[in-house]
Amino acid sequence: MAVTKIKPIKSTLSKALDYIENPDKTDGKMLVSSFGCSYETADIEFEYTLSQALQKGNNLAFHLIQSFEPGEVDYQKAHEIGKQLADAVTKGQHEYVLTTHIDKGHVHNHIIFCAVNFVDYHKYNSNKRSYYGIRNMSDKLCRENGLSVVVPGKGSKGKSYAEYQAEKTGTSWKGKLKIAVDALIPQVSSFEELLQRLQAAGYEIKPGKYVSCRAPGQERFTRLKTLGADYTEEAIRERIAGRRAKAAKAPREQRGVSLLIDIENSIKAAQSKGYEQWAKIHNLKQAAKTMNFLTEHKIEQYADLVSRTREMAAESGQAADALKNAEKRLADMAVLIKNVSTYQKTKPVYDVYRKARDREKYRAGQEQAIILHEAAARSLKAAGIAKLPNLAALQSEYEALQAQKEALYADYGKLKKKVREYDIIKQNIDSILQADRQPEREKGTERG
Repeated sequence: MAVTKIKPIKSTLSKALDYIENPDKTDGKMLVSSFGCSYETADIEFEYTLSQALQKGNNLAFHLIQSFEPGEVDYQKAHEIGKQLADAVTKGQHEYVLTTHIDKGHVHNHIIFCAVNFVDYHKYNSNKRSYYGIRNMSDKLCRENGLSVVVPGKGSKGKSYAEYQAEKTGTSWKGKLKIAVDALIPQVSSFEELLQRLQAAGYEIKPGKYVSCRAPGQERFTRLKTLGADYTEEAIRERIAGRRAKAAKAPREQRGVSLLIDIENSIKAAQSKGYEQWAKIHNLKQAAKTMNFLTEHKIEQYADLVSRTREMAAESGQAADALKNAEKRLADMAVLIKNVSTYQKTKPVYDVYRKARDREKYRAGQEQAIILHEAAARSLKAAGIAKLPNLAALQSEYEALQAQKEALYADYGKLKKKVREYDIIKQNIDSILQADRQPEREKGTERG
């Protein structure tokens, strides 16, 4: 499990970087890494990039925090996941510093990245959509690494680590009320009875346009509608009547060809003939879609379906690898272009500094340019660059690689969609075959 939150840094960037790089929190700075800059000079390098911004904003950087469940992940793995998240968020275009703190009860990552990218100097737009993108990336990485994932309710704006822990351990009033309402809905026949049962459980009920509840010891009332879309009065009445199931939004990829509905798994199916009839019709439609798919793709044997599904998965995996390689090359090239450009722009100042009689005095007046030149020189040396490459040629190569990446991304998207489609068709077939075999097993049991 990882909980994420992000906030802008509008001032004191160096203090924020010093805090996350604290040796006492990062195992003597063993758990500090960076991209596109040296962590020792990150504030100066960020400032240089910001000075070239096409649009001036109030933000110097963004501070992203990723917290893990206590005991669920070790320091090295957490740092690795943090780097993957930082790379995904910044797309190889923003300088960042990543640190992993191990001084608290839970391991957590700090990522500070520049508010402006160093490729085309556009600012990063932080909003609700970008936040959900970050959270989804973090959740995906957690699943890939066998970690648990927080599944926020509909309309959730995200939780801090402390808020998540409070709800998980039962200290969240909203969390307790949701559990109580969910438990009572299958037991009551009306909304009024639900309120009576809540009152009997110790809740104080405040009627009105929006019904509110307050648990013993709770300071303020909680409106039911603030628990989420499934907890408005209208939604609760529909859930009690069996006209509405608690929202469990299907993944976007399953909307085209959805899985066969398992009527037995619906609590209300036996009580609602209308729902049962709808489910049967839906299943028939999905069976028809499945047969059309098999006919269209000339798949006659189950083994052919399994083989084709594996082939699609393999092709998708190869496309994903090619895309990752292109993204890595783009990121490396972007950093190289940045360092070559910085080196060239600051070289005149550095040449004068080297020849100055009073180097100390000259450095004091041109410290930023000298630090930037030295940082760029170190990076180029570390990359094995002995002779400075042509900047225009590098930029041209970068643009060509960017176009190649876009083409790979489009191909990967198409293959990914096909893989999902084949997986769903296979699951439909498996469900149909299982249903067909069920009567035979029951008949065999009767004979015995």
